[in-house]
Amino acid sequence: MDESVSQTERDDVALLTGPGAGEVLGAALAVEGASLGPWQVHTVHHRPGAGVTVGYTVRTGGDGPDDYLCATTGRVTAPAGAGLVRLENGASVVHVWRHPADPELPALAAACSPAGLAQRLGVERQPTVELLAYRPLRRAVVRARGTGLTDGEVYAKVVRPRGLHQLATRHRMLTAAGVPAPEVLHEDDDGLLVIRAGRGTSLANALARGMEPARARAVLDDVVAVLDRLPAAALELPRRPAWAERSGHYAHAASVVLPEHRARIEVLADGVAAALAGTDPGPVVPTHGDLYEANLLMTDGRVSTLLDVDSLGPGHRVDDLACLLAHVSVLPHLAPRTYPGVPAVLRTWTEQCERLVDPGALRARAAGVVLSLVAGARRTGATGWRADAEGRLAEAEAWLAGAG
Repeated sequence: MDESVSQTERDDVALLTGPGAGEVLGAALAVEGASLGPWQVHTVHHRPGAGVTVGYTVRTGGDGPDDYLCATTGRVTAPAGAGLVRLENGASVVHVWRHPADPELPALAAACSPAGLAQRLGVERQPTVELLAYRPLRRAVVRARGTGLTDGEVYAKVVRPRGLHQLATRHRMLTAAGVPAPEVLHEDDDGLLVIRAGRGTSLANALARGMEPARARAVLDDVVAVLDRLPAAALELPRRPAWAERSGHYAHAASVVLPEHRARIEVLADGVAAALAGTDPGPVVPTHGDLYEANLLMTDGRVSTLLDVDSLGPGHRVDDLACLLAHVSVLPHLAPRTYPGVPAVLRTWTEQCERLVDPGALRARAAGVVLSLVAGARRTGATGWRADAEGRLAEAEAWLAGAG
């Protein structure tokens, strides 16, 4: 990435997470006649080359609940106006809005509203709704529970309107092929997709409990069997770069979080790129694109639901396997007391995967995936995030060292 862009984004992170953010928020609230009270950073989303977005809890006066504001230096296509304030700060343009009025996700307000979602789904009683995931300007996931909903619980996925059709197509493509992906129940052109709740419990739970080698091998065999069932029609979908193929971008994000390790991170990214160029990824096949433990629900040791199919498309099997191994390898850094048995399972799974794909390619691509996870270790309220981030960086280096 161009150094001027990198420096600009470092400056943007510093602005939107530092004391200067108060001036930005205050100026935005003043436009609507409100004043800024106590505030704090809640989340930081940095997409290298695409800007920085920060979420804040904000008190705007009175004894009511805190507001949630977002500020971004990313691209916003909606015009400034009611609910969206555009501010200029030197070379940067900052847009500010109050959740859930995301300017790129017009369906978010309805998805987060019991009354709005009930109207969309045609049910008489308003469900309870819970926002489970939110990537400002990109996507959100809301869980709804209540009478009249399929199985009493559904999930609303909110995406940019132009991406709705492809997301719905991916879900229908998988269910038609007998892959256990959530069924589409409802879709609206403004970016709302409602899907059936998945069956089973997260593979992360099984990893927390621990698995002896024979069970671990059986679980991975079943995961691979599900990948084998991905339909050939997925090869006609647009191809998205694998995580490891964008190591330069994720190195930039990691350097923003750990600037003192910038040289080390750049060496790692260069090493991943060189290893990718010098190893065999295997044939192009249908891939999930973001395969890791949270996206695999299990029942009796078998995959009962495959979640988050947004990236389904052509790719290399090695990238799906590397993604799974990489995510599992950082769990002990994320929560060491929760996942004491993960290293043993990881060794078993790595040996299995190395019999399925080129070992050097597997380890190099796992290194690239872990590199993409370094910046995500920075979590508000997590006092040990720096040790987690440095642990992930060391993990990526260990994967790459094994690729030679």
